[in-house]
Amino acid sequence: MFDHPSYDHHEGVHFFEDERSGLKAIIAVHSTARGPAAGGCRMWDYDTGEDALRDALRLSQGMSFKNAMADLPLGGGKAVIWGNSRTGKSKELFEAFGRAIESLNGSYYTAEDVGIDTDDIAIVSTQTKYVAGLDTGAAASGDPSPTTALGVYRGIKACAERAFGTGDLSGRVIAVQGVGSVGGYLCDHLANEGAKLFIADIDKVELEAVRSRTGAEIIAPESIYDTDAEIFSPNALGAIINPQTLPRLKAKVIAGGANNQLASPEMGFAVQERGILYAPDYVINGGGIINVAAEISGEYSRDWVMTKLDTLVDTLGHVLDEALSANEPTHLVADRMARARIASSRPA
Repeated sequence: MFDHPSYDHHEGVHFFEDERSGLKAIIAVHSTARGPAAGGCRMWDYDTGEDALRDALRLSQGMSFKNAMADLPLGGGKAVIWGNSRTGKSKELFEAFGRAIESLNGSYYTAEDVGIDTDDIAIVSTQTKYVAGLDTGAAASGDPSPTTALGVYRGIKACAERAFGTGDLSGRVIAVQGVGSVGGYLCDHLANEGAKLFIADIDKVELEAVRSRTGAEIIAPESIYDTDAEIFSPNALGAIINPQTLPRLKAKVIAGGANNQLASPEMGFAVQERGILYAPDYVINGGGIINVAAEISGEYSRDWVMTKLDTLVDTLGHVLDEALSANEPTHLVADRMARARIASSRPA
């Protein structure tokens, strides 16, 4: 574990299995320096346990950085459930997952992520109070995806202003990879401003729904990298900016809601060398966790969420400007800032 390439001084990595329900889960707590670790739960049919572990480690570190950059009183954690989200869900499985969370005594709060919806989280909440993203309750915030999408949309405008001299997206050609919860809402924002959209996803139903609302052109998933787009917006899974895909991109901006978009830190340098402006994912996609943080506080306030979102967009602008001024990759600037914020919160 301590030699794992994705291990980053995590405070705890917990493995849970419930034979009766079939639950196999990993909860990784990266840091609680700023407060209890918070991050969603992902259900995915990984090829191997190693793949699940790597995802949990990387995603939990990203949540620490995301919460720090959003200036939230939360640390970073993430849960992954190894299973097929279309065929493997059950009431018993999510009850077992809730008991696993409860056993961590409040060091980790969960919410929705890929493959998990509000109905699933509601079952989890019957076994533990350390849950957010609920549809019901005094401070319920519901699905955080719309707020994530709003933050990504505003982040794309901030990137466009620096890359093209204007944040106006009318007429801009944008390739959107993944049109599920976040990507779908994002397409609505972009289309409303008059952007020309190319969209790709493995879910044909979601594709058609977005196409009918926005007039977007559907592209085969593997062809999305080859479009003549000015902006590439990844909103599916991670590691999609890699040595195979980067040379195919014609875009001048990469900005989307997916986590861990860079396959490795080295890809951040490669992106800069190609003259592409990259919005660090854990900065631009922090809107959802802001929404969740308001619920965790016990008193949800939409005004507080929007104020925090304004600050987050300003922080993204600061990262972009510092990187451009110092001729540094944006991911280095963001990592340095996030680590400094976390370190300043730790007791001496």
